[in-house]
Amino acid sequence: MTEPHDGDFPDGLSAAELGMWQAFRNGSTYDLRARDPARDDPFAPLAWGPERSVDGRVVARLLLSGPPPRPGRVAALKLRGVRITGTLDLAGGRVSPYVEMTGCRFENEVVLPECHFTTLRIVGCAMPRLEAARLRTEGDLHLPRCRIPRGIRLTDAQIGTDLLINQIEIGPDRGGRALAGDGLAVAQDLQAELIEARGELSLRGAKVGGSLSLRGSRLRGREGRRALNAPQLSVERTLYMSEAWVSVETGIQGTTPPYGIVMASTPASGTRSQFLDCRGGVRLDDGRFGDAVDLHKARFVMARHEELSLRRIVTPELRFNAERPEEGRVVLNGAKVVTLIDVSSSWPGPGGLAMGGFVYENLVPYGHFPLSRRLEWVAAATPEYVPEPYERLATVLRNCGEDADAREVLLAKQRRRRETLPPAGKLWGFIQDWTVAYGYRPGRAAVWMALLWAAGAMAFAQHVPAAIKQDEHPQWNPALYALDLLIPVINLGQDGYWRMEDGWQWAAAVLVLLGWILATTVAAGASRLLRRG
Repeated sequence: MTEPHDGDFPDGLSAAELGMWQAFRNGSTYDLRARDPARDDPFAPLAWGPERSVDGRVVARLLLSGPPPRPGRVAALKLRGVRITGTLDLAGGRVSPYVEMTGCRFENEVVLPECHFTTLRIVGCAMPRLEAARLRTEGDLHLPRCRIPRGIRLTDAQIGTDLLINQIEIGPDRGGRALAGDGLAVAQDLQAELIEARGELSLRGAKVGGSLSLRGSRLRGREGRRALNAPQLSVERTLYMSEAWVSVETGIQGTTPPYGIVMASTPASGTRSQFLDCRGGVRLDDGRFGDAVDLHKARFVMARHEELSLRRIVTPELRFNAERPEEGRVVLNGAKVVTLIDVSSSWPGPGGLAMGGFVYENLVPYGHFPLSRRLEWVAAATPEYVPEPYERLATVLRNCGEDADAREVLLAKQRRRRETLPPAGKLWGFIQDWTVAYGYRPGRAAVWMALLWAAGAMAFAQHVPAAIKQDEHPQWNPALYALDLLIPVINLGQDGYWRMEDGWQWAAAVLVLLGWILATTVAAGASRLLRRG
């Protein structure tokens, strides 16, 4: 092709390319649709002929060094129903015109690494692969409703405003990743709602200036890959891994991309909810989330060795009311959450939960979450005895004014600890539990003391012992004598003045021994209360 003069066209252009060149200068939409839904569907097997085809090299020339706009117009490339042959390669280029392609087909992969755009919108198009590492846009990058069977690469890309890939269908690349977005930076929102990903979503070290939404999406990890791999992810607002509302008839969202969707608190007529369905491991380790992590009704289907890993995440709010995973583990080790909002039926059973070093300050359950279930929750996270989860739960309950529940939690902790002790320690633990519940139920000691005192007083009332010294003894008082034996250290003026023989001597010894046991267990419980204070 020869270089055109202003207002002229390059040589060698086809009729379709001449029309595109003219539309570019006018800033108008170049529409080559056949007005037949079957023939205009970019995903259908029907072929598009040369009358609807333009060369990718001509498109690249328009965008990188195209002609000036006509007077009073703004140059822009707006294609609809066009087939782009060859490879659209804009690597390293700077594209100033606005670009929007809707319902188009790309014969080969689109190559955009290190390219700089103002705004790029590719809506409902079919392309084999999008290669866009280190891409930069001043405005939006929109790829809604596209089908990209060999994956997207957006490694270290920088998006000036929003990244929107709602309803996209992505297949895996050769490494098993559907979206490679490690180091991706999005200034505002990243919307990936109702997407179908047959490969790993990799967002390691990505930064999102607004919210990241995966509402209603279906993520499928490949062999040896996770469904979502996003350690050190930073989201200024909320990570949504929850439900979306879609049309019952069409199965698509009510508001058409690229403008996104509007989430209502109640479903509109003719809509249904679609939950996030994630098949494979999820890794959000060391993530930072400014508002919340929302897992409302999400479904996680994992193999035995896979995890929903939330290690060391930091967020003001964790909404954990997903479906209970049948296999795999939920790991919260080292996570820091201000408010934990959860449902008792969402947490996995023993062996499926780990939360060593998990710090939370408030508990807000959805619906009924009795203390017995909360203790099962802690027990599920500690196959071997660990005191920390019990102490954290007791602290949170006490801070919420639930002192009785906090004592029950600490009592459960002592009973779990007893299982790890040698036989002698277990026996002593059973005695403490049976008598005063490790000091967490001190009223029980008073009951035992009263019963023993009454029994001792009634027994000693049947017998008047001889005095040790006939001229030095108080008046015999069986009630005070029994109490003097039961209460250690304190002298009530009866013990030591009377000679007990035979069975009465053994009765007195039993009262002394039981008194010391009660006093020791009460003292142990009091010391625990003082340490907690």
